[in-house]
Amino acid sequence: MNVDAPSRTSSATTRGGFRPSRRQALLGWIYATPTAVFVVALFLVPLLLVIKMSLSRWPLLSGDQGPNAPDNFTKAIDHRFFTDSVVFTIKYTVIATVLLLLLGLGMALLVQESSRWNNLLRASFLVPSALGLASASLLFYVLYSPYASPFAPVMESLGITFLGSPNAALFSTVFLIVWRYAGFYMVLMLVGLQSIPADVFEAARSDGATRWQTFRSITLPLLRPTLALTTVLCVTGSLLAFEQFYILTKGGPDNSTITVVQLIYMIAFQGQNDLGVAAALSVIVLAALVLINALQLRAFRSEEN
Repeated sequence: MNVDAPSRTSSATTRGGFRPSRRQALLGWIYATPTAVFVVALFLVPLLLVIKMSLSRWPLLSGDQGPNAPDNFTKAIDHRFFTDSVVFTIKYTVIATVLLLLLGLGMALLVQESSRWNNLLRASFLVPSALGLASASLLFYVLYSPYASPFAPVMESLGITFLGSPNAALFSTVFLIVWRYAGFYMVLMLVGLQSIPADVFEAARSDGATRWQTFRSITLPLLRPTLALTTVLCVTGSLLAFEQFYILTKGGPDNSTITVVQLIYMIAFQGQNDLGVAAALSVIVLAALVLINALQLRAFRSEEN
């Protein structure tokens, strides 16, 4: 009677390990189906539709539809605001990414030790992240307004215009983003810092290492996975900036703060009303994001190796 037991056990396993039964496999498919439907309906289908639109004539309201590749991509690249929007988006991304990563890491180091005051600081740093970006943009729009702001008399007497010049509009928007997202990146950095074993720091202190030596030789190298994640998130979010500039500047002054995503909106719903060209520019942005994120991850992996 016991002779069959090894054969049944061996039949239930493979060289790679345990082989699930049909019932377990069916349960796995049932659990995965809602996520698969969600991904197909909200990602794959829209992506395929955008690709189709980018290769066809697709006016917003009416007109002939049909294949016209690669005219949409040519029109998108030849648009009068394309180069300026790309340059401005890259400039904004570099400034916002550097500030967010530095402030997020600095705040995480500040509140790394658990105490009553540090817990209060963590909460206060994280509070702005609970506010939606559109709501935060409207709040800062009022604060920056020379008419509705509670600081309007002071702004008028000092001649301050937060949104009156290209550089002022850029850095005023960057300040909003830093205020809104620095606490979020602080939490990510804090998780990475707390995952580093305390024994490593104790060994460094016993060897006489200074705080700067410990930070440079231990903290930063062991924090590379967290830095990779935060950098990818920050760069991706900055390259896709839309709400803050749409609400605060509307692309002004003098069309100096138009981002790439805002240009897509303008082509699709303002002026040209051409969904085909807007879809082509969206495909270009998607390809650029995939390439940039791949290069970032590859750079972090090579440094880690």
